[in-house]
Amino acid sequence: MNTPARGKPDFLLLFLAISLVGFGLMMVFSSSSAYALYKYDTMWYFTKKQIIFSFVGLLLMIILMNVPFHIFKRLSRPLLLISIILLILVLVLGVQINGAKRWIGYGSFGIQPTEFVKLSIVIFLSALISKKREKIREFKTGLFPLLFITGLVALLILLQPDFGSSLILLLISGILIIMGGANLWHLLKIMLVIAPLCIYLAVSKSYRLARITSFMNPWEDGTGTGYQLIQSLFALGHGGLTGTGIGRSIQKLHYLPEAHTDFIFAIMGEELGFLGLLLFILMYALFLARGFILSVQSSDSFGLLLGTGIVSMIAVQFIFNIGAVTGGLPITGVPLPLISYGGSSLLVCMAGIGILLSISRERNRLRNMK
Repeated sequence: MNTPARGKPDFLLLFLAISLVGFGLMMVFSSSSAYALYKYDTMWYFTKKQIIFSFVGLLLMIILMNVPFHIFKRLSRPLLLISIILLILVLVLGVQINGAKRWIGYGSFGIQPTEFVKLSIVIFLSALISKKREKIREFKTGLFPLLFITGLVALLILLQPDFGSSLILLLISGILIIMGGANLWHLLKIMLVIAPLCIYLAVSKSYRLARITSFMNPWEDGTGTGYQLIQSLFALGHGGLTGTGIGRSIQKLHYLPEAHTDFIFAIMGEELGFLGLLLFILMYALFLARGFILSVQSSDSFGLLLGTGIVSMIAVQFIFNIGAVTGGLPITGVPLPLISYGGSSLLVCMAGIGILLSISRERNRLRNMK
């Protein structure tokens, strides 16, 4: 008996993903051109690099959407091991920027292992949870191994130090563990134990405490810790209802730091206005909702967990970024997925989308068989 051909990928998810990446390229150019011209004598410095990242990411996405997603179940342990080795290497050989070692690279080329470990932990936890099934409700043999691996990886990220990314990793892992059917009473007791430790870590370093206090009242230190958020709010306010127009931002002219990376959403608000941001958020929400629907319609528990984990990985970073830019959450240095300048984040997100498309192909194959 011949095996049925694989189904077609979900074209709505594919269209939305490519549209968001294309829009991101436009906004990277708009937000970085002035700074790039000042520092590198060319407006295209960051945009050229982002275009290269986008093409590599597109190629990676096409490759992965043609790979049956079940293969990642067998690759989950090697992928996690490689990610842990990279996290250790970054502590030893990493490039130190602004007091943190988060990059491995040479010259202008570098990778951020933290971004890659987010996807590898999603794959690993999805494989392990789907294998344990009902055993996950047992603490010693089910839940504890998941928490131990997650805690180890989060600790390595925290040592860089990167409190924001370690928190995001814990949140993504928590979503997967809850979806896997873990005993909520076990999780509640663990949260009560580690909550004081998290609070201590958040306030033990002066720069972390400053971020929290400046987030609550940035005007208390308007020329110091609160400066970036204040400039972000100025950009959003200046945009008004309809925006100043693409390329006409004032805040990108060396007023708002990280305008093309972590705070690109503020430049979008200034140039596109409230209506433009609303349209962007609705489009992004449709993208996330489509990914979630495809995941829950997967043929098995691994596909469901893997797809949901990937969507959660992108959604949590999306929420953290917008929350920080608008003053709703502390600034954590999290990029806006698919939009912000940065190769590691873009490649990981597009790889994740490729896996989502692979899950959709299996879903469509099974539907065609009925």
